[in-house]
Amino acid sequence: MRLIKQNFERDGSGSVTLFPEEPEDMWYAFNLIRPKDLLRASAIRRVTTESTTGSTSSTRVQTTLTIRVASLDFDPQSSQLHVSGRIVEETKVAKVGQYHTLDLELQRNFTLEKDGDEAWDSVARGIIKEACDPVKSADVWAVVMQEGLANLAVLTGARTVLRQRVELSIPRKRGGRAGDHDKGLEKFFQTTLDTLLRQIDLNESKPILLASPGFTAASFHKFILDTATRTGNKALMAQKANLIVTHSSSGHLHSLNEVLQLPEVIARLKDTQYAREAKLMDSFMALLRTDDGRAWYGPKEIERAVEKGAVGRGGGVLLISNTLFRAQDVATRKRWVRLVDRVRDVEGGEVRTLSSEHESGKRLDGLGGIAAILTFPLEDLDDEEDTEAEIPPQAPNGNGVQI
Repeated sequence: MRLIKQNFERDGSGSVTLFPEEPEDMWYAFNLIRPKDLLRASAIRRVTTESTTGSTSSTRVQTTLTIRVASLDFDPQSSQLHVSGRIVEETKVAKVGQYHTLDLELQRNFTLEKDGDEAWDSVARGIIKEACDPVKSADVWAVVMQEGLANLAVLTGARTVLRQRVELSIPRKRGGRAGDHDKGLEKFFQTTLDTLLRQIDLNESKPILLASPGFTAASFHKFILDTATRTGNKALMAQKANLIVTHSSSGHLHSLNEVLQLPEVIARLKDTQYAREAKLMDSFMALLRTDDGRAWYGPKEIERAVEKGAVGRGGGVLLISNTLFRAQDVATRKRWVRLVDRVRDVEGGEVRTLSSEHESGKRLDGLGGIAAILTFPLEDLDDEEDTEAEIPPQAPNGNGVQI
């Protein structure tokens, strides 16, 4: 994502113009755009005209529209973002109040305007900073496979996306027909490799996980290197150092979660955002199992821990899911923004926003979307009652007895 222009006012309102360059940028836009925002972008509008004879004709006209956002629809597989709302600025082809759906596109600017007190809060500004950071965590490619099935996925800084699935029937090994099995397996490997090469850029150096039960991944690894040698493909051979062969329980995509928790895989992927988030969640779960009062989860429990100063300097970590910041209720979103600001700016603790598209984020969502590692143990946060006591109505004589 490229930042073209930004204009923030002191009261938190303002606008920003962004230029999405890759599919991942649409995920950031999805987390940035909220209902009631103003969105200005290129659009295709169908215009119907009537001739003097009464006949009508319809044409598609490219224009620029500004809408008041009502709803968003994001397709994580294709990274397409559709934003619907009512038009707020009249043009030659559209009137104020008409409904339109903007399809945000790569390589085309869009301008987002937020009004109201603290509309551009610290979380929204943090999303822009992360999206426009040129040194975002590198992608990781993964091929989770078994004989006849391969799932090709990409792990980015924010998501795990299935890009392609390869399924091919391979004859079983039977007496005197082992050759048919070998030919089928070779065809499967070739199809999987061709599919992988259409997805990745060989000029980039990024880890490529090859995972399977048994020896399928190891055999595919050998097939890749043999193919590179036979065809003289130097770019493919240069990927040898990036290929990581490991074990999985099956060739289905869900097995990728267990693969990414293996020590040897974590060591190779230690610089990626996915690995850092997974390690952090593992540390939290380990503390939770020890039940020593340093790991808590749940909205009220974490707010109480922050109030007591237990999520601050010296090891305090707030884990919060990005789903909480997509709340349509403004008051709910501000509740979490204030909590994040307090932990980071006042208490001096660490704040980690986990993506709901990664396994670590899904685990956190299962705990209510918020958790914390405390600097010192606290007991019975879940048993505390609200400290606000009801004050009995006072009688005119002031003795507390209502007359």
